[in-house]
Amino acid sequence: MMDQLVWCGRIRNGISLTAPNETLASAYLKKAEEALETMQTITAHDWRITTAYYAMYFSLYAVLTRIGIRCENHACTILLMERLLSDYFTPAEARLVEKARGARVDAQYYVSREIPDLFCDGLIRAAPRFLVKCTGIVDGMSEKVIGVLRGRLTEALREEE
Repeated sequence: MMDQLVWCGRIRNGISLTAPNETLASAYLKKAEEALETMQTITAHDWRITTAYYAMYFSLYAVLTRIGIRCENHACTILLMERLLSDYFTPAEARLVEKARGARVDAQYYVSREIPDLFCDGLIRAAPRFLVKCTGIVDGMSEKVIGVLRGRLTEALREEE
């Protein structure tokens, strides 16, 4: 059976290596801040969930961009968080981002699916903290660490060849 990470490396718009980009990482952190600002100004439950999720997603994507990893598949991006960035993120944080992704999908595409207020409130509190954490990771990442992470990813993507 093919490993999920290997699968993510083979699909269209899945995981690929690009040049590490500090400038683009900063731009994604800015997008995350804008999503948080929007989250604070709206009252609609569904849109607060959506903006909280995207604040977290853009924050995580900034970390990947700093390393030089591109991935347009949200599930694969979260898998990278779990598997490649486990020195930076706890399993609970990865579960929260995955649950936020599911809640965002439910809120945007399924009118009959109700997201509990308790989860929504927790997500809204967690999103700003997650942005701060990712900003620290982006700012503190050395070229040596980037090289190590890129090497680990290259090896993981080759496992089934």
